[in-house]
Amino acid sequence: MDFSPRIASARRNTAQCISLVRHQRLLLCMGSRLSLSMAVSTCPQVEQLQAVTTEREALTLLEQGQIDVLHCTDSLEQGSGDRLVQQAKRRWPGLRTLLVITRPHRIGAIRRASRAGCDGLCLERNLGLGTVLTALRTVQGGGVYIDRTLWECYLNNYPGGHPRPLAELSERECEVLQLAARGTPNPEIAAQLFLSPETVKTHIRQILRKLQARDRAHAAVIGISLGLVDLPEPG
Repeated sequence: MDFSPRIASARRNTAQCISLVRHQRLLLCMGSRLSLSMAVSTCPQVEQLQAVTTEREALTLLEQGQIDVLHCTDSLEQGSGDRLVQQAKRRWPGLRTLLVITRPHRIGAIRRASRAGCDGLCLERNLGLGTVLTALRTVQGGGVYIDRTLWECYLNNYPGGHPRPLAELSERECEVLQLAARGTPNPEIAAQLFLSPETVKTHIRQILRKLQARDRAHAAVIGISLGLVDLPEPG
């Protein structure tokens, strides 16, 4: 995509975004250090700005009670943006949250963030086109903004005709299922989530029972169709 014709518009949008948050206590949490450094460099007028790259660091700053707006991406160096939004909205309901989704097929992240009460959901590939400005205006006015592309993607994958689980999967079970959907064997799941192999087996059994699935592969298909986990990316 040749972005050159849109540079002037992008600069105007950025300036208006900064004016909206200039007097707000803003926390940026992004997995890309390049994106984070560029975002910080364009916000010199923001009076109170903090920037981190992990879920844990963001929660630490939020616990200090000095944040009005949380702007994060779904992919972080450690943790995930949608889980950060979940915890933040649960503990600080008045916090304004804006989540950038890097891939529209991440239905699980969209579903979890929207259910948690995320105030704004934007798609990364639409940044610079006025999406964030519209989202900030909507959020600042007390409304909720969802990028049209994300909304359509969510609706197309909405589990309207699928049977519901016997019981809701826990956050840990969703993490296990996400790794299982990628074809990750149990020992590697245990290593990545810092669990024992036996604990992983227990989670798998509970997942199969709750989803009424025949095996791991069947559970992955059900989980993706229900939006409980994201469709694995190629590679």
